[in-house]
Amino acid sequence: MQTNYISYQDQGVELEGFVTYPSEEKRPVVILCHAWRGKDEFICEKAKAIAEWGYVGFALDMYGKGILGKSKEENAALKKPFMEDRQMLLNRVIRGVEIASCLPYVDSKQVAILGYGFGGVCALDYARSGADLKGAISVYGHFDPPKNALMQSIKSKILILHGSNDPISPQRELKSFELEMNQLKVDWQTHIYEDAMHAFAMPGANDPASGILYNSHAASRSWTAIHNFLNEIFSK
Repeated sequence: MQTNYISYQDQGVELEGFVTYPSEEKRPVVILCHAWRGKDEFICEKAKAIAEWGYVGFALDMYGKGILGKSKEENAALKKPFMEDRQMLLNRVIRGVEIASCLPYVDSKQVAILGYGFGGVCALDYARSGADLKGAISVYGHFDPPKNALMQSIKSKILILHGSNDPISPQRELKSFELEMNQLKVDWQTHIYEDAMHAFAMPGANDPASGILYNSHAASRSWTAIHNFLNEIFSK
């Protein structure tokens, strides 16, 4: 298994992606979008696990090289400008996808995007932009459509993995999203995990008063769902 850090820029901001891949042979790529803390060990380990399935895993960087929040307050402050300017968010995602797609061992016609929390917004906004990709996956993400970014017809399949007791992205927002997908005639599916809160896949998440709590059962089931979905969309 090969791993590497890739420096790139967007609008003068120095960014650093993390890539991992099994061999130099061209293969599908999964773009991973980090949660509100930043490009941390969690998302890089997910990229490695995806590479073990035979794909290229590329964890893009939304905030800047080495920038990681150290508290809920710092995380929220890092996330806020992108949630207020969804065109900036989309542009940053597009730049990461461009970098990944140019790698010599990536099949640029076989692209999926996966995001956790804030990264789920990134994944769904990229799909909403009309990007030519096979699939988009949101894990306990947010669902409100962007108000200041140009959106087009969704070309990809959509997978939503969500906790039934997530107060940060509540069920009513998910239902509105599902209605939006139906109106657009998108191929979508939702998996709801019983008794799971926000950040259910993040080991060590333990703030139930804020609706944030690790759930090993939901984490395992969601990872299996991701694997099955990627096998489906990348099948010949």
